[in-house]
Amino acid sequence: MSERRRTQPASRRIRVSGHVQGVGFRPHVFRLAAEFGLTGWVQNQLGEVEILAQGPTAALDSFQRELLARAPALSHPSIDSVENSADPLADGFCIIDSAADRDADIHVPPDYFTCDECVAELGDPADRRFRYPFINCTQCGPRYTLIRSMPYDRPNTSMAEFPLCGPCRSEYENPADRRFHAEPVACPTCGPELSYRHGQQAVKGNEPSLTASIAALRAGHVIAVKGVGGYHLMCNACDDAPIQRLRAAKPRPDKPLAVMFPVRGDDGLDLVRREVHPRETEMALLACPARPIVLMDKRADGNLSDLVAPGLNEIGVMLPYSPLHHLLASGFGGPLIATSGNVSGEPVLTEVDEVEHRIDRVVDGYLHHDRPIVRPADDSVFRRLAGRNRPIRLGRGTAPIELQIQPPLGKPVLAVGGHMKNTIALGWGHRAVISPHIGDMDTARSVAIFEQVVADLQSLYGIRAEAVIADAHPDYATTRWAQKSGLPVFLVPHHYAHASAAARAWPAGENGIVFAWDGVGYGPDGTLWGGETLIGRPGDWRRAGHLRSFRLPGGDRAGREPWRSAAAVCWETGREWQPPIDMDWGLARAAWKRQMNAPVTTAAGRLFDAAAALAGLVYRASFEGQGPMLLEALAEFDDARPVSLPLARSADGWVTDWEPLVDLMLDDQVSVARRSGRFHAALAAAVADQAEAIRKETGASRVALTGGVFQNRLLTELSLAALQARGMSVDLDDVLPVNDGGLSAGQIVEYAACQSVSAQT
Repeated sequence: MSERRRTQPASRRIRVSGHVQGVGFRPHVFRLAAEFGLTGWVQNQLGEVEILAQGPTAALDSFQRELLARAPALSHPSIDSVENSADPLADGFCIIDSAADRDADIHVPPDYFTCDECVAELGDPADRRFRYPFINCTQCGPRYTLIRSMPYDRPNTSMAEFPLCGPCRSEYENPADRRFHAEPVACPTCGPELSYRHGQQAVKGNEPSLTASIAALRAGHVIAVKGVGGYHLMCNACDDAPIQRLRAAKPRPDKPLAVMFPVRGDDGLDLVRREVHPRETEMALLACPARPIVLMDKRADGNLSDLVAPGLNEIGVMLPYSPLHHLLASGFGGPLIATSGNVSGEPVLTEVDEVEHRIDRVVDGYLHHDRPIVRPADDSVFRRLAGRNRPIRLGRGTAPIELQIQPPLGKPVLAVGGHMKNTIALGWGHRAVISPHIGDMDTARSVAIFEQVVADLQSLYGIRAEAVIADAHPDYATTRWAQKSGLPVFLVPHHYAHASAAARAWPAGENGIVFAWDGVGYGPDGTLWGGETLIGRPGDWRRAGHLRSFRLPGGDRAGREPWRSAAAVCWETGREWQPPIDMDWGLARAAWKRQMNAPVTTAAGRLFDAAAALAGLVYRASFEGQGPMLLEALAEFDDARPVSLPLARSADGWVTDWEPLVDLMLDDQVSVARRSGRFHAALAAAVADQAEAIRKETGASRVALTGGVFQNRLLTELSLAALQARGMSVDLDDVLPVNDGGLSAGQIVEYAACQSVSAQT
């Protein structure tokens, strides 16, 4: 190319897709254009960014190269197309109003942490946002929880009701400023404000409200704090008294509580290290933009109350993720309980009137603010499993999450997930968007929030579902909702959805083995599955094995009453066992014998419950999974000969007999810790034995582990090691939770594969 041609004015239209909204991408484009002396414009087009860039060819080439190379850290852009254009030469470069094209490829940004620059300004007495609880810029602050509609512009957010003052508008319109087109920009003059109420006493204003809140925390009170995606309940994490009151009133007698630590030290983690043993990968995750809760091994010499996580050896740790939390935690000076402000199991509360009415007996004071929360987002939770941090719950900072779907969907669909740990997913074309954690569908409020998220997600992305995918269980609230939706309904067996989520990235046509172990789920045969081994691929699963079945007295009640599972495995194997609880054992056993409300199940989760009860750890659980969590926390290993579980071929696959585990857990000559270790080791060996038997029959050597039971680190890591020792490759999800929070995504994957198979036949 001649030098003359490279310096002649040229005009290009560049389309950029990906995560380019809410991350300062348009200001980035503006600054680059100024740097290279270009004219034209940049525009949001509902999910994409279109750029008209005009100038010398050499400058355009450099601009195009740096567009991605120097993109904002929180963006994930890709250039979709570059075309020469015949547009008239523009005067200067500008950001023009966003276009409203409902067919665009929308990407909704999650909420982001408070960046280092904003934290520095927050602590600078010379800055006009000194100690302002709602400081933000293009690289941080709320997004998902304040967007009312797309495109992401201030009038389409809950900040629309806060008109910009002169200085804020000047920053917003200044291309050289970090807040250039930062949609939530605000300051003490024009932005949201705090208020605090304790009984009949009310305080208004940022500093007075912070001072009163910190004083209340120091006095041993429990306060409700309105955050980015909902309320937290907060109190001193080193003081038994307020934690006891919080637990008694919520009610949440035993379930572990998250702890928020002030940022202290060179890397901000000095106080964290005093209470837990953080690994490098855990520390990196703790401080990442999502600022999730990370489960970490607690120190024996720490100062946290034993009531934070009774009987467990891990603590849920989080750092302040908003300027308000940063000010509150640093002002208090120590670790704070930061648990979801809700009735246990329900979605997090977001409204002032709602929180003061529904949890008034839990809290002493309320720290409110007047920035509306458009949609709830609970905290994300991660745990290290098999050397990697993996999600337990998708929420603030990590969701909505997007997946690529293969094969593509022929029409837009809505997947409504399961009954517990509910999420929903919206799918169209090659895309699926998974919502943040909603909650358990046990109450009218939970179902109402579920319906709100269903409508909201479709509105936000401009997609209207033409079919609904639901769990096959007829009594799930989400399944009943689907049947009443007026849309075609496609039912997916619970464990097929788990398997398809786990196998979604497998090469087309490749068969593999999936262990789907959880509490219970409705199987294709109408029985309660939960200890399943499946062979195949999405759209083509069949049962290849399972754990020995047993009849479960009380059905669904067994999930919260582990004694029922323990009694069942003893009665099934002719053993006598009676825990020290007050009830009519003769009546219970007679009902079981007559098969009254005693459904057949293969559930691995109920087997863990049985082991915990037989060991005397818990007979009536106060939260789901309490028994298995206590069992895992206690486990120790010895040199004893491993317990071998018989494996036999049956009409519906390979069956592992758990009967030797009953004798193991009843053997009070061995410590509970060692019994627990042997229990985990025996089941991990059984996983490898089943996989080996199925490989010999089918040739499949790829294995995936999924279902809530595989949140158990000990079982998962022992199983993975045993499988790998036999030469098998093992998949364990690090994007979706393996629990029921991943069901909605799996439902879409299974539906897409089934529709593709139908189209080919």
